[in-house]
Amino acid sequence: MTVTPTATQELLQPGEGAVLGDHYLPTRAHEVSWGWLPNRASSPVLGVPDGSTVTVDTLSHEGILADQGRDPVRYLAQFGVDGVLDDAVEVAASGLVNTPADGPHVVTGPIHVEGARPGDVLRVDVLDLARRVPYGFVSNRHGFGALAGEFPEDAASAATRGVDAIVSDGTVSHFAWVERHDGEDLGHIDAGLGRTARFPLAPFLGLMGVAPDTDDPVPSVPPGDHGGNIDVKHTGVGSTLYLPVAVAGALFSAGDPHFAQGNGEVALTALEASLRATLRLTVLPAARRGGVLGGARGPVVETPTHWIPTGMDEDLDEAMRRAVRNAVAFLDGRFGVPRSVALAYLSAAGDFEVSQVVDTVKGVHCMIRKADWAAWA
Repeated sequence: MTVTPTATQELLQPGEGAVLGDHYLPTRAHEVSWGWLPNRASSPVLGVPDGSTVTVDTLSHEGILADQGRDPVRYLAQFGVDGVLDDAVEVAASGLVNTPADGPHVVTGPIHVEGARPGDVLRVDVLDLARRVPYGFVSNRHGFGALAGEFPEDAASAATRGVDAIVSDGTVSHFAWVERHDGEDLGHIDAGLGRTARFPLAPFLGLMGVAPDTDDPVPSVPPGDHGGNIDVKHTGVGSTLYLPVAVAGALFSAGDPHFAQGNGEVALTALEASLRATLRLTVLPAARRGGVLGGARGPVVETPTHWIPTGMDEDLDEAMRRAVRNAVAFLDGRFGVPRSVALAYLSAAGDFEVSQVVDTVKGVHCMIRKADWAAWA
């Protein structure tokens, strides 16, 4: 059975449609990396002045991977889709190597930001996220996900029904599409018997980061102090991500676009689908670092209502401890809150959420309400 999605938009092909930023960076096969992040030796594909806005066409890896045939036109045709992004076709048909040992993410960048130096902070304001397609996938693979070894339960059985795609290596990829209901665009997954599971969309980039100070290859899957694949769902339009700069020019990159994700991302992927992101990249000098990160190490997210320090480790318990340490250090360093008081406040009012448990290095983030600290600002 196939489902033809009700398109709520035209495809946003490279170079077409609105470009809101001062600079435009498409995803070109000869410039991207597939499964790897930049390091200090990487050559930038774009250089921009401090404070510039950049529109980046990010590309989802779902539909172009080797276990999906590395042929997005053929793969998507199974679901009644005849509109495929040109850059998806180009990357899939290119000579770029992507093996099971590599990360799946198509990484666009790096971008050299003038004036950025080690010790500074790169401020990334998310100004706009436009859907490039009206469809995407949620995938589950053996060996990954919160229930690795339990799911997929039986990729060959009738239990995986409807518009699921059953491919090699025990992978189940659920095709999802966007339809408008009562004035709201919702994601849909076929549930069989003429039914669909529906859920709201909340687009964000799962991967935004700067280059770590190393010559070693940097895989795209595990996040870290450099950011990268942090998969914090709160980094949508109107949010700001603060990243500690480790190399000259910061060497910012982006990818892993999502239409929606639940905290935990338990299957392995969220609703993976391509986005056109417009971002402002601003360098905050080292002297201002404490004013935005406090004493926290690694990424901090800011929304109109919350500050969100993060913690990451392969062990979820340690990721939680690191999130608590960073939240304490954030409040202490930014507001001069005694550390014991910060810990007490967090125990009474801080909400700790699991960002994801599927990226080797697991993530926890802390929601700190700005309203609680209005008198301290």
